[in-house]
Amino acid sequence: MQVTIPGHLFGRLPFYDVVDSDEAVVMDLHNREDLVNIRGAMQGGLVATLIDVAAGRLAIKHTNAEAGAGTADMSIHYLAPIVEGPARATASLVRAGKRLIVVAVDVVDVARDRLAARATLSFAVMESRRPVQPATGP
Repeated sequence: MQVTIPGHLFGRLPFYDVVDSDEAVVMDLHNREDLVNIRGAMQGGLVATLIDVAAGRLAIKHTNAEAGAGTADMSIHYLAPIVEGPARATASLVRAGKRLIVVAVDVVDVARDRLAARATLSFAVMESRRPVQPATGP
């Protein structure tokens, strides 16, 4: 994943793009020692971050060029630990409306070919934050 903000946390996490299209965003988060819990599985919060990033990248593709999208709701069902990895998140569009975009994400432990989490996210479509130009007058 190309991070455009120098020094951002995402630049230090092992995120990798697998697929990036208008229909789906597929991303891997490689497992490593500093990302696991005391039982040796990938931290759940990092799995949630992977889900949010993949879904958000897909959602933003379904807004207009000047709008943004912010996570409004995220529901995750953790089904199995990610022990080997990488964790692969596959985000697919459920619905894209004018004000709300819904995305589904499945996460698998690639090495074990096992579904590890299933999530549904809603994104609020936000207006551009461009500054309003002051009116010029006589």
